[in-house]
Amino acid sequence: MAGLDKNTPSPESITLHQQSRTLEVGFSDGSVFKIPFELMRVYSPSAEVQGHGKGQEVLQTGKREVGIVALEPVGNYAVQPLFSDGHSSGIFSWDYLYFLGSQQPDLWADYTARLQSAGVDRDAPMPEKGGHACGSH
Repeated sequence: MAGLDKNTPSPESITLHQQSRTLEVGFSDGSVFKIPFELMRVYSPSAEVQGHGKGQEVLQTGKREVGIVALEPVGNYAVQPLFSDGHSSGIFSWDYLYFLGSQQPDLWADYTARLQSAGVDRDAPMPEKGGHACGSH
């Protein structure tokens, strides 16, 4: 199973750990990452989270207790989780999962800095959506 980038190691195992809320992924280079569901949800590659360009990212809050209720394969290059909060539009390529796993400390630091800069708590509920998410009417 190859990812989108031929230089990224391929996954050899993938396990959902519901109690610890982590996705464990083992790669062909011997790396094994336990990626918290919260980190996956906060950094979902979906347009709903990432926006459609630089500066359009939507800060995610209230995701500490999020679960994954289903994990569907997408071809031979990715998985698509269905999160317990209903979010299901992010497709996580093997490359992106490797990135999340290998960069966890930096990603957590960035996330907490963005929370602090916005003056919001990690556990604050997400604000209600107004209008259409993608700007279409």
